[in-house]
Amino acid sequence: MHADDLKHYLADSPPSIVRLEIEKHFEALDDRQKRYAHFISQASFSGTRIVLRQISPESEAIYDFILALHKSTGGDWKALQSKAGISEEELQQFLEYSAQFLGNNGNYKSFGDSKFIPRCSESAVAALAATSPEAKKFYEATKGGIFSSDKPGLMHLGYPGEGHMTTYYPESSDITKDEIDAVADWMGDKGLLPENTRLAKTNSGNVFEILIASADTSVPSEGGDIGKETEFKIAEGPLAGKTIKLVYGDHSKEMAAVTHNIQKAAENGANDTQKQMYNAYAKSFKDGSLLSFKDSQRFWIRDKGPAVESNIGFIETYRDPAGIRGEWEGFAAVVNQERTRAFGALVDAAPSLIPLLPWDKSFEKDKFLAPDFTSLEVMTFAGSGIPAGINIPNYDDIRQTEGFKNVSLGNVLSAKAPNEKIPFIADKDLDLYRKYRDASFEVQVGLHELTGHGCGKLLQETSEGEYNFDKANPPVSPLTGKPVTTWYKPGQTWGSVFGSIAGAYEECRAELVAMFLSCEFPVLKIFGFGDGSVDMDSEAGDILYTSYLSMARAGLVSLEMFDPKSRKWGQPHSQARFSILQCFLQAGDDFCKLEYSGDDARDIKIQIDRSKILTTGRKAVGDYLQKLHIYKATANVDTGIKFFNEMSGVDADYWGKKVRDEVVRNKQPRKVFVQANSSWTRRRARSQSSTTMLRSRA
Repeated sequence: MHADDLKHYLADSPPSIVRLEIEKHFEALDDRQKRYAHFISQASFSGTRIVLRQISPESEAIYDFILALHKSTGGDWKALQSKAGISEEELQQFLEYSAQFLGNNGNYKSFGDSKFIPRCSESAVAALAATSPEAKKFYEATKGGIFSSDKPGLMHLGYPGEGHMTTYYPESSDITKDEIDAVADWMGDKGLLPENTRLAKTNSGNVFEILIASADTSVPSEGGDIGKETEFKIAEGPLAGKTIKLVYGDHSKEMAAVTHNIQKAAENGANDTQKQMYNAYAKSFKDGSLLSFKDSQRFWIRDKGPAVESNIGFIETYRDPAGIRGEWEGFAAVVNQERTRAFGALVDAAPSLIPLLPWDKSFEKDKFLAPDFTSLEVMTFAGSGIPAGINIPNYDDIRQTEGFKNVSLGNVLSAKAPNEKIPFIADKDLDLYRKYRDASFEVQVGLHELTGHGCGKLLQETSEGEYNFDKANPPVSPLTGKPVTTWYKPGQTWGSVFGSIAGAYEECRAELVAMFLSCEFPVLKIFGFGDGSVDMDSEAGDILYTSYLSMARAGLVSLEMFDPKSRKWGQPHSQARFSILQCFLQAGDDFCKLEYSGDDARDIKIQIDRSKILTTGRKAVGDYLQKLHIYKATANVDTGIKFFNEMSGVDADYWGKKVRDEVVRNKQPRKVFVQANSSWTRRRARSQSSTTMLRSRA
């Protein structure tokens, strides 16, 4: 790769290191709650190597290399530098790379899916490796993967058939998208869920192995999710003549450790619901059953108002190029009761807010299933990155009929790096933006997770001849004024129909719901701003204005995550937010503009007409939202994908070159979070009570 291109992949210098503060919230727990949180935390971190294996072939070896070097130093990096014979700057650059590697749990960015490499020379890293036999062994096991950049496509995650990196399809560089889709269709027909699987194509090309994550290495004695059979000869269709094998025991060592800690968490649950939840988790992780995992999510929904909140498993499917296989993650967090009260009020208001959205009740759930919505202080979030908010479970059949939960991660939202720069905000708005960006983002996250992901109905033929709408009198589409003609067929899901675009599409829909409903001043009152009356000159108006400025800026900054050469978005949220910026700019009436100097788009500043947010701005948001929602609700996949791709398209000259170059020039390092780690010791007392103590984990 050319040096000018390679500079975009260099590790941040310096990285933005921030602490996730948790101690005062953790210390407020009783001993049982602390033990419960501890074992969830340990179970979550036990999956660290799973995440590494899901990212790149070299990630696990790099991880071991960094740890081996740290172990060999005895904490004295200065001595290691001297022993290696490298400069202080080279050591610092290696440590900066290491911090970002550990923060992303791999050598591809969790937000952007692009590879990053050290700023120091390859010879400097080799010199460090030579200081320790163990470190050298792991360094050699990376097979040059730390610095390799000769194949530009491998600098981004994606389909192997398109030249990109993925290990969801291990050692199967010749597997095609059509083969991946065909196996997914077979799994759907069989009722075998994909989230905890990887897919390998054997060298002969005649066998596809579905690798199932489980502690046990053979099919459960009572049978797996589709019975005891593990080998299937395909007679017809695109896989005719091929064989599909189910292989249990992927990540078996890690899954056994996860299961052990999960069982300990179950023993320390505060109630039967928590114990049943963690027993279902344990069964899922032991024998690979995602039906058991779905049961754990059902119990999780019923675990209302816990002091310690958690979720764990193969959850989000953003990084699988096919959009169906989940990345390992797990979190343990303490509920912030004060902030949770505001979210509880938002839940109470949701049934009156959702009817304000731009579609009628035909395209909405018959009844809003009021979820638990809590503000959390994160103790542990194991995975490749930490979000600001979560809405799960991701199974539509559970969400549509049983419910879901929302969480906002308070100490993630509030974590700030020192001397943080804020490009693209005009000087006249900068003080206001700094003052209200956290508060406006909290409102946005609340609306995004609760009403965004929580709203909407999928029109379905639930089983042959059975529908969740009146088939004889189908709903009338607000887009055409005519009855709808498409819907989901039996066995189809939102993800299986919309495929790899589903993540970005749904994030965009949820963001638009948040932007639309944030214009409701009674919502802003719930969060402590204003009295509910419409007044753009009030503090509530400041929050709303900051929210729209923030979204426009997020859309602009998202261009960092677009690769002009592959024409590929590296992050679903980025693609979504860029499309919303386009929505703002296309609204007309001078509502939103980008102002800059010169032909090379230098010194870009976002200009939004505050007085037009409630009129021009909200109408543009509502029109865009209505289209995305109706296309999703009716399984109108071709029209929906075409429309979304047009809205998130990046032309080669203006956006892809001029504006993106300026965005990259002003790029700010993403946060690397330092989390707490827990340990517990049993007191030698007759009561056999236990206490848990926290120590810092870098």
